[in-house]
Amino acid sequence: MSDRHLYGMVFLPFAFGHFLQCLLRNVNATLAPQLMAALALTPGQLGLLTSVYFFSFALVQLPVGMALDRWGPARVQWPMLLLAVLAALGFAGGQQFSQLLAARAAGLRAGWLFHGGAESLFAVGEPARLPSLQGYLVAVGGLGAASATLPVRWLLHYAGWRGVFIGLALLVLAGALLLRWRAPRAAIDEGAPASSAALRLVLQDASFRQVLRLLLVPHMVYFGVQGLWLGRWLSDAGHYPEVQVGYLLYLSMAAIIFGAIVMGRLTQWAARRGIAMLHIAACGVALFLLVQLAMLCRWPPAFPVLAVLFTLTGTATGMDYTILAQNMPASLSARAVTLLNLLIFMGAFAVQAGFGLVVALWPSAGQQSPVQAYQAAYGLLIMLQLPGLLRYLWPQLSGRMGPRPATSLSTPR
Repeated sequence: MSDRHLYGMVFLPFAFGHFLQCLLRNVNATLAPQLMAALALTPGQLGLLTSVYFFSFALVQLPVGMALDRWGPARVQWPMLLLAVLAALGFAGGQQFSQLLAARAAGLRAGWLFHGGAESLFAVGEPARLPSLQGYLVAVGGLGAASATLPVRWLLHYAGWRGVFIGLALLVLAGALLLRWRAPRAAIDEGAPASSAALRLVLQDASFRQVLRLLLVPHMVYFGVQGLWLGRWLSDAGHYPEVQVGYLLYLSMAAIIFGAIVMGRLTQWAARRGIAMLHIAACGVALFLLVQLAMLCRWPPAFPVLAVLFTLTGTATGMDYTILAQNMPASLSARAVTLLNLLIFMGAFAVQAGFGLVVALWPSAGQQSPVQAYQAAYGLLIMLQLPGLLRYLWPQLSGRMGPRPATSLSTPR
C-alpha cells in the first residue's frame, strides 16, 4: 500500500477520532474549577463525574470487541461517534450533577478510535513500520490531550463550559462523517471465534499474562491521574493559579506527543536488535514510578518538571497494545485488546474515583485540598504498582534466569 493511501485512507480518519477521544477524556481537568463552582461539587463527586467515562467505556468492551472482529473498525466506530455527539450535547445542557453524570456515562467518548486505527494499520501496513505508526497515532492523541488545556481555557472566556461541549459535539460529528466516508471497509469475518472461546484463548496466552502483570496497574494509574488529578495536584499542592495550571497541563499533555514518537522509534530499534519489548516497558514503568515518588515527596521547585515527566514517562504504559497486537493471532487481536481495555478502564475508573475519595478524607479550605491528601493518594498508587514491576525484575535481581520472553515479544509479527 502506498504511503498516500495508508495515511489518507487509514491513518487520518482514525487519528482524528483518537484526537477527539483524548480531548474528551481530559477536558474535565481544565473545566474542573468551573464544574465545581457551578454545581458545588466535592472532590469525590468531581472524581466520579470524570471517572464514569472509564466505567461506561469498560461496559461496552466485550460486545464492541466482538463487533470489531466480525465487521471491522470502520463499520462499528462511526455510529459510536454519533452517540458521543448526543452525549456531549446532553452534557452541555445538564443542570444537575446527576444529569451530567448520566450524559458522560451514556457515551461522552469517541469510542475505540485508537484501537480501531491500530487494527487497521496492522492489517495493511508493513510489520517493520508498525511501532512507529502506532507511535504517531498516540502522538496525535497527545495533541488532543494538549488541546484540552490552553485552547479549551481560551474558549471558556467566550463560550463558557457549556459552549465548549457544544463545540466538541460539532467536532465529533465531523469525525464521524470523516470515518464514514474515508476509512476502508474490512471484509466481514463470519468465522470469528465465539466470545467465550476467544476470551479463553486470550487468557491462556503467555504474552497476554506477562503484559497484565507488568503494565496493567501503571496504565490504570496513568489514565486515572492524567485526566483529572494532575491539574488538581498542581493547584492544591503546588498552589499555582488556574492560568498557570492550564499552561503546565498544556506542556504535560504535549509531552505525550514526544514520548509516543520516542517510544515508537525505541521499540522499532529494540525489535531489530532482538531486545524484548517487555524489557523496554519495564524500564519505562520504573521511571514512571520514580516520578510519582518525587511527586509524593513534594519538592515545590520541581512541580512543573514533574507534571511534564508524569505524562512523558507514562507513555511507556501504552506499549501493552503494541505488544499484544504484534503477538496475538489476527482473529483474536481485537478480543485481546477488548479484555485489556476492560481491565484498564475499570481500573482507571477505580483510580480516578478512589483518588477523589482519598483526597476528600481531609477537610478542604474552600475548593482546595491539603497537601497531605495528595501525598496519601500518590503513596497508595505507588504501593499498588510496585509489586508488578518487582515481580518482573526479580529473576534478574536475584541472579536466576526467569522465563524467557517468547520470540514474538521481541520481534514484530
